[in-house]
Amino acid sequence: MALNFSVLASGSTGNAIYVETEEHSFLVDAGLSGKAMEGLFQQIGRNIKDLSGIFVTHEHSDHIKGVGILARKYQLPIYANEKTWNAMDPLIGNVPTEQKFIFNMETVKSFGSLDIESFGVSHDAVEPMFYVFHHEGKKIVLITDTGYVSDRMKGIISNADIYVFESNHDVSMLRMGKYPWNIKRRILSDVGHVSNEDAALAMSEVIGDRTKRVYLAHLSMDNNMKDLARMSVTQTLESKGMIVGEQFSLYDTDPKNPTPLTAV
Repeated sequence: MALNFSVLASGSTGNAIYVETEEHSFLVDAGLSGKAMEGLFQQIGRNIKDLSGIFVTHEHSDHIKGVGILARKYQLPIYANEKTWNAMDPLIGNVPTEQKFIFNMETVKSFGSLDIESFGVSHDAVEPMFYVFHHEGKKIVLITDTGYVSDRMKGIISNADIYVFESNHDVSMLRMGKYPWNIKRRILSDVGHVSNEDAALAMSEVIGDRTKRVYLAHLSMDNNMKDLARMSVTQTLESKGMIVGEQFSLYDTDPKNPTPLTAV
């Protein structure tokens, strides 16, 4: 059975990733308005009403903006850890109790032939966590919104078929940019976002023989550019002896346009 996915939207204005098997389909985060989310689903030829549920990574608005409205309109199950539920409950409006599910960090939930593994990241949210999708020997890793990638994280995410990997900022652009220093300091911190170079260094330690595609995600609109991120990541990976475009390929993501629905 196929494992398909699309990065529907990625960036500080909203994040959402779609993953499906023949039996189930899930959304990871819904950080855009309900109307925008419906439009993104139309672009990949899918309908939100067919979703099996939504997994939430953390309570920041660019990840939960549409969660409440989609939950209510389509009666969708919502999965998050307990601390994230407590933080986002006041922000998403009323969600019926029977649609609220606890998904603890460092655990696995199984839906037929699909196993979904949660793991903690380092970000300034109450208990941020991301997900690894396992299906019949295939592995998709989603990792954004982390200030660094620890050895523990690297062990969990190593040798995936697909990575959706944060490449948030160019350090020089950020340092010289218009943001106030307290915001710059937050982004550069261990609970902020990884830079192009730091992302690539982490990738160089986890990309394996089965890795086919790496999607550069959560690019800052003010402190990064697609071409720059791709160039920086490519240069760093090639300095580590990897051949981008032969061993695996790099792909862009976008704040408004989904990547094509792709089989793993």
